[in-house]
Amino acid sequence: MKRLSALAVLVSLAALPAFAQTPPSPLKSKEVFIRDLMQRMTLQEKIGQLRLISIGPEMTKPQIRQEIAAGNIGGTFNSVSRDENRPMQDAALRSRLKIPMFFAYDVIHGHRTIFPISLGLAASWDMDAIGLSAKVAAQEAAADSIDMTFGPMVDISRDARWGRTSEGFGEDTYLVSRIAKVMVDGFQGNDPAAPDHVMAAVKHFALYGAVEAGRDYNAVDMSPVRMYQDYLPPYRAALDAGAGGVMVALNSINGQPATSNKWLMQDLLRKDWGFKGVTISDHGAILELVKHGVAADGHEAAKLAIKAGIDMSMNDKVYGEQLPKLLASGEIQQRDIDNAVRDVLGAKYDMGLFADPYRRIGKAVDDPADINAESRLHREAARDVARKTLVLLKNDNHTLPLKKQGSIALIGPLANAPIDMMGSWSAAGIPEQSVTVLQGLRDAVGDKAKILYAKGANVSDDPRVLAFLNHIILDRKEVEIDPRPAADMIAEAVKVAQSADVIVAAVGESRGMSHESASRSTLDIPAPQRALLDALKATGKPLVLVLMNGRPLALEPQLQQSDALLETWFAGTEGGHAIADVLFGDYNPSGKLPMTFPRSVGQVPVYYNYLSIGRPFVPGEQPNYRSQYFDQEPGPQLPFGYGLSYTDFKLSDITLSSPTMKRGGTLEASVTLSNTGERDGATVVQLYLRDVAASLAQPVKQLKNFQKVMLKAGESRTLHFTLSEDDLKFYNSQLKYADEPGQFLVQIGLDSADVKQQSFVLQ
Repeated sequence: MKRLSALAVLVSLAALPAFAQTPPSPLKSKEVFIRDLMQRMTLQEKIGQLRLISIGPEMTKPQIRQEIAAGNIGGTFNSVSRDENRPMQDAALRSRLKIPMFFAYDVIHGHRTIFPISLGLAASWDMDAIGLSAKVAAQEAAADSIDMTFGPMVDISRDARWGRTSEGFGEDTYLVSRIAKVMVDGFQGNDPAAPDHVMAAVKHFALYGAVEAGRDYNAVDMSPVRMYQDYLPPYRAALDAGAGGVMVALNSINGQPATSNKWLMQDLLRKDWGFKGVTISDHGAILELVKHGVAADGHEAAKLAIKAGIDMSMNDKVYGEQLPKLLASGEIQQRDIDNAVRDVLGAKYDMGLFADPYRRIGKAVDDPADINAESRLHREAARDVARKTLVLLKNDNHTLPLKKQGSIALIGPLANAPIDMMGSWSAAGIPEQSVTVLQGLRDAVGDKAKILYAKGANVSDDPRVLAFLNHIILDRKEVEIDPRPAADMIAEAVKVAQSADVIVAAVGESRGMSHESASRSTLDIPAPQRALLDALKATGKPLVLVLMNGRPLALEPQLQQSDALLETWFAGTEGGHAIADVLFGDYNPSGKLPMTFPRSVGQVPVYYNYLSIGRPFVPGEQPNYRSQYFDQEPGPQLPFGYGLSYTDFKLSDITLSSPTMKRGGTLEASVTLSNTGERDGATVVQLYLRDVAASLAQPVKQLKNFQKVMLKAGESRTLHFTLSEDDLKFYNSQLKYADEPGQFLVQIGLDSADVKQQSFVLQ
């Protein structure tokens, strides 16, 4: 964790709160500063620092300020403007010790400018673009007085039924770990105390993406080897990058909820990984220990959480009510409380709040006149990043790019859906500022072509689904339902389509279908949209599908119906312009899938790096007594790493610098990439490894590196990948991270399925 320089602290000495008649010197070390402060704190003031409350209906704003002034609140979340947070910081500086507040928020894929959802960002495979999205989000959040974001979310997700798949970066450990570091660097910069950056609190620790059957908040039962090998590395990568906070997961792990899990929070996080930052429970999670069945009541829940190492209790009163009683009865020790307080104060120190409590709040005279002003957005960055996240899944007969001429029918419930364009967890984004597909196409063609529009169908016609979706955000109706009969809407759409040269259908999920608590039992496009597509296909017009969704979907019928299919996720504030850029060829798509797309929900969980087994399905061989579903074509619909371009790329065979690698040495794998098409374009060259024989069964392949490369039409470039001994290591049955001598396969391709291969031996 970076510290303020002595000069920086000295310059801001005038803003330092007066803790008593003789405040601790800000020129002392962080440890001494906090120790001196804690010696002045009462038990009530210490416990107050462990309380993180949500701005909402639970307490009125005057009550909140009263509690803050009494020293009973350490931080808040869900207040997102300077004029909201300044009075609370003023109240904190009226408290006896004047300990500043910090203000947190879920800044996941943008703050006011909304970038594509995290799964979309991962589809770019572009670390510069992903880092830019985090940097811009931090700048905007800090300008609104936010000190901490509950992000990045780096849970590995291999079950697309899980609604929070949209919030993470996909199924692959290596890719998500790379992104975790980039996101933390973007949020925090070189110093989380900088006034234009925020502290990152990585989540959800741990294994949340592996909840049983993809049902949110469910249990996780997992072997230690799988934990260490596949699911834990992204959290570690975020912490190694300097993330100052950890949000604790809501799930249990092998029967023990994360919120009371001493092994997770103490042995692994603190002792093995050396984390010294602040840990925060998820919303109401401490009291939920009672519902988990590991605590009899709030008294026991508070004891389990504080002893496990949960520093801050989010949005419940349990620490305030129970910790004094637990201390008095001897069930916990003073050091249990002090350890938590030290972490909270340390985070505030690292955020720069002791040097200047108004570091990100600023002066009232400088507050923006219009908090939602267009000038506060970063549209150019949002559009550029969004274009890189779109994945071309099909393009028969060069249907795309479209020409800016004639008439184009834009049809579908997501064609003019500004709320959905932003995706889940859209922070302080304003739907009215997001560009829809309809607006994007109209802006792109101007007066060169006609854009004809019809809604064609509702997102869903299931009353249960619609009631659920419109309950997600209580102050806003998420899904607008057209009351006309479905047949009438389809008839109108067909009439529009028949008068056009080509059909663009914007279909998929509403954003609420890919959200927290929004687990699905099916991965199909909803029924009314499927009926619409059937009718549009029957017109005989070229059919281009623009897919909007927050998870892999089962697309077998749509891939058969469509002439072209573009995966756009939920592309953010500038999504409509980015989609138009790709549809009309002003930008050549380069995205690759960060998750495997199944043929049906029955294949889930499905992921590319499954373990080798004794009876694998082998194409061309007798399928009986093989691992497969006999009633469906084996293998996924679309593999991890897949994505097309408007140009063609070709890879040469692999050249290895040596047939052997010595312990402690390196080996270079080289391949030549050629753009054999007629357009400039970018693609992602992916390197996978397979350990042929080891003491434990190993994955059939594992991503170990990749390069995103831009080539001009006709250009070739030789790419070099350096493999080290670390690339060959795995966690063995004793959880020792080591490699074993033997044969390894190097596989390089443009997706995980279609690869070139060479082998070498580790000696």
